[in-house]
Amino acid sequence: MPTKKAKKNADNLTAVLEKIPQMFGDDADLGMRMHDIIMAAAPELKPRLWYGMPGYAKAASKPVLVFIRKDDYLTFGLTEKANLLIDEDAPDKLIPNAWFLTELDEATESRMAAIARAATS
Repeated sequence: MPTKKAKKNADNLTAVLEKIPQMFGDDADLGMRMHDIIMAAAPELKPRLWYGMPGYAKAASKPVLVFIRKDDYLTFGLTEKANLLIDEDAPDKLIPNAWFLTELDEATESRMAAIARAATS
């Protein structure tokens, strides 16, 4: 018999997998690919709905670190709880935490994976 924690994780995963086609519509295959990239890069993350969008946290009771959504564009983002990649040598002090995507090519997938891994460290 599964534990309550395992059941909650399974229920959360189901909710995310159901939400992606609803939210991403015609781009559902790209939404599922984004989900797969995050889960492969940081398998310790647990998916759940966060403000109605797929979010990924270290545990169901922990803050979301990474999220995906679709508005006019596909969006991959980090919350303020994630380990952000800060470039101390940048001329400005803007810290990137969300990216709009129009497609997923190999380079974009690789960068997303690296960002997701860093967000959890």
